Amino acid sequence: MAMTLGQLRTFALVARHGSLRGAAAVLGVSEPAVSAAVAALRVELGDQLFTRTSSGITLTPGGRALAERAGEMVGLAEATRRDVAHAAASDLELRVLATAAFAEHAAGRVFDLFGKWVPPDTVDVIVEGAEDIPTLLRERAYDIALGARPARAVSAGLELVPFFKYQRVMVASRRHPFAAQPGPVPLRRLLSVPWFAGPGSFEPSTEEGRWFGQLPALPEIVELTSETDALATVAGGEGVMLALRHTVGRLAEPGAVDGAASELVRLPVAGTPIAGLWWATTLDGGRASTEARMLQRFVTNAEATTAMVSPTGSRGLSRRGNKFHVALWS
Repeated sequence: MAMTLGQLRTFALVARHGSLRGAAAVLGVSEPAVSAAVAALRVELGDQLFTRTSSGITLTPGGRALAERAGEMVGLAEATRRDVAHAAASDLELRVLATAAFAEHAAGRVFDLFGKWVPPDTVDVIVEGAEDIPTLLRERAYDIALGARPARAVSAGLELVPFFKYQRVMVASRRHPFAAQPGPVPLRRLLSVPWFAGPGSFEPSTEEGRWFGQLPALPEIVELTSETDALATVAGGEGVMLALRHTVGRLAEPGAVDGAASELVRLPVAGTPIAGLWWATTLDGGRASTEARMLQRFVTNAEATTAMVSPTGSRGLSRRGNKFHVALWS
């Protein structure tokens, strides 16, 4: 009996969650049903696929090969089903994974402009972590990822194009004691106060994430629902924040006060400003959709860059449930 998409979907979930029970919970079926699907694959492929251990399961070499292919095959089948449905309805859909900082500070302007650059499309933008990009793209859950890049170690099979250079600077309220600090603020003093951040804090694969991970000790991190809320809290006099420089005004020199962010000062801290990049990530080898490649090219042009740093226009997207959604109309 040939393997089925249902069996492949089940095994992909077993591999991801490390247990039959976890896969059963996601699928809403019984554990014996999951076991039966895996048993059929074992017979079909002539491989045990995994062995049980005290902590869960360990994939065999064949199981690892199947796990890598299973998610992509199921995702490709789902993408094909969507493409056929959209072709019949003359309706194109672009599914975008955005990491948190890009979604909050740039996505609105980018897609406002993209809507004037391409024919009418519907774009769903959902916020996910950079560590999930490789799996979700391979499973065709998304067409493209914008923002932080996944770790290099898991980037095989992906095409990563840098499209926006940014800097993060340490800021505090001009009324904060650190604002009067002569010279660089010592790290030991910085570590004694709370650091405010948006959701997800610092992506480990970003330059700021690596900088944070090399600190001699970890400060108290207070994650708020957005970086905008975090910045407002810091401007009110609480703690410090690693903020995107272009969102807090042109704080050209440490200690300078900017008119657009008059409650904030940039603190001189060793290792800052931290230079980083946002990336447009798709499947490589011609596997990305036409719309994804169009968006990947678009975000690298000068007009898109100008839009991302513009002080006017909507930075973020409207939220609908757990999605950010925007309908693009020319």
